[in-house]
Amino acid sequence: MRRHQDTATLDLFEVPVPTAPIPGALNFSHQLRRLLSDLLKTCPHSREIVAARMSELTGEAVTKHQLDSWTAESREAWRFPLEYLPAFEVAVETTSLIAWVSSVRGGKILMGKEALDAEIGKLERLKEDAARKIKQLKHAMGEMG
Repeated sequence: MRRHQDTATLDLFEVPVPTAPIPGALNFSHQLRRLLSDLLKTCPHSREIVAARMSELTGEAVTKHQLDSWTAESREAWRFPLEYLPAFEVAVETTSLIAWVSSVRGGKILMGKEALDAEIGKLERLKEDAARKIKQLKHAMGEMG
């Protein structure tokens, strides 16, 4: 059994770095096509079902032919529309695509509980910083007499 290489999941402790904004560096056509194709291959649903679900979610007709064209290296003129990204992810049951897009720009996506944990951690650091500043101010006030 051939094991699928996960190209979208980032290391939890790796600090994302944006792709250098030099000419040609942000052309991700081949990587995007490969990622879309890999996600469709590992999806528990057929391409027909994915297309039908995307059609239902967007209110626009999406076909298997379109999915095939968006993933085919030979179909350079066919580009995956950004406005379909959320529907695609819902249909294939993943968040890997938005995580990859974020990583290209040096970011990381946190979903659900992870996002809440990160916000709690941020607020805890702010609380600690505020407590430290209050302590410094009280100390300064005590020295003033």
